[in-house]
Amino acid sequence: YSSSPKCTFISPFPRPRCLAAAAPAGKAKLTHPGKAILAGGIAGGIEICITFPTEYVKTQLQLDERANPPKYRGIGDCVKQTVQSHGVKGLYRGLSSLLYGSIPKSAVRFGVFEFLSNRAKDESGRLDSTRGLLCGLGAGVMEAVLVVCPMETVKVKFIHDQTSANPKYKGFFHGVREIIRAQGLRGTYQGLTATVLKQGSNQAIRFFVMTSLKNWYKGDNPNKAINPLVTGVFGAIAGAASVFGNTPLDVIKTRMQGLEAHKYKSTLDCAVKILRYEGLAAFYKGTVPRLGRVCLDVAIVFIIYEEVVKVLNTVWKTD
Repeated sequence: YSSSPKCTFISPFPRPRCLAAAAPAGKAKLTHPGKAILAGGIAGGIEICITFPTEYVKTQLQLDERANPPKYRGIGDCVKQTVQSHGVKGLYRGLSSLLYGSIPKSAVRFGVFEFLSNRAKDESGRLDSTRGLLCGLGAGVMEAVLVVCPMETVKVKFIHDQTSANPKYKGFFHGVREIIRAQGLRGTYQGLTATVLKQGSNQAIRFFVMTSLKNWYKGDNPNKAINPLVTGVFGAIAGAASVFGNTPLDVIKTRMQGLEAHKYKSTLDCAVKILRYEGLAAFYKGTVPRLGRVCLDVAIVFIIYEEVVKVLNTVWKTD
């Protein structure tokens, strides 16, 4: 029967052409950078309002140097003393500075990531893990230079200022004005090297893990929908990986941006002094509160980001 005209007609050779013609329909949809910027900004603003108290506690513990001697005995004691001295709103001191930074930070991060990843994806629209890492690295470096370093410096100075006997910053704009007046624009760019290292490695790890997990979940179908709860779990895993990967850089960055940053000549000098006078364990100070905050942070951001993008896709046609 193999030589019959009928068999020749249904020969498998023409089929690849049909599949090739249909391939574009199965290609993963690209996210327009404009949508990513808007969705990222919205996600960042909501997330920081939810998780700020844990960020406050983490920063206080990192600034609580052993030589002082320590003011707090742990996470619970830090929360207790803060509430006793300043009320519950004390846990939100410095929120304005971080909120002003969180919105543009997430906007830049997702905007740059989508811009880079759209150019790094293969013909089917799939982004492999290695390229996801590199795109995340690029996004992290850009957000560090444009947003994170100046905003984090102001935030740390605000929180550190509260621990002094006579706080001098009355609000976000007053604080920024005073910092620039006393130290110039450089005063808002303290610890730039540590911040670039921290944010670059942070986003590289997160997007690497997130890309790997999403590729595994979607399998051969790049357009397979992901449940928001699954996105949250993936985000939490990515967040945990980034915490264990770069907490030492976070500690160094916080010290370099505090009110006593003048004690350190450089990022390397800061690392050496922490190791010499406080030991290796000091590099992981504040890990527990940071772990809880970051896992929740990344999970919330990715869930809100993905859902906002879905909404934007229905009202903002960019194809």
